[in-house]
Amino acid sequence: MTPPSAPPPSAPPPGVRALAAADRDAWLPLWRGYQAFYRVDIPDETTAVTWERLLDPREPVFGALAVEGDAVVGLVHWILHRSCWTVGDYCYLQDLFVTPERRGGGLGRALVEHVYGEARAAGCARVWWLTHEDNAQAMRLYDRVADRPGFVQYRKLLG
Repeated sequence: MTPPSAPPPSAPPPGVRALAAADRDAWLPLWRGYQAFYRVDIPDETTAVTWERLLDPREPVFGALAVEGDAVVGLVHWILHRSCWTVGDYCYLQDLFVTPERRGGGLGRALVEHVYGEARAAGCARVWWLTHEDNAQAMRLYDRVADRPGFVQYRKLLG
């Protein structure tokens, strides 16, 4: 009789860390994947300015990556801004993306929770975000980690 084998080791929890200047080559495919998901093509010039803002400590724009081992598998960007409804700033979680093969494994939640922690540390009163109405997989997560207030977005592009 052979002894029972030990269960396989479980995967370590995903690491979430702030963006660094050396991360551009890992960040860019995720950024492009995010755009493809939403069927948009953000100009290279805007991408370059976005990257600069994410790294500039004078800007209210921040980013982090989800990392598993040596693989960068997700990104999140957020922006701090004033509100007329609270003394504390609001935190707009603008972009959240996890590679398709890694979705459903807790990375999206880890990225959202990271933003919650950063917003708390910055003294923010609220974290908020938008998603498209047909993004059902993401909405299942969002319904578990936040409230849906029922507001409808209107917008006018100015240029």
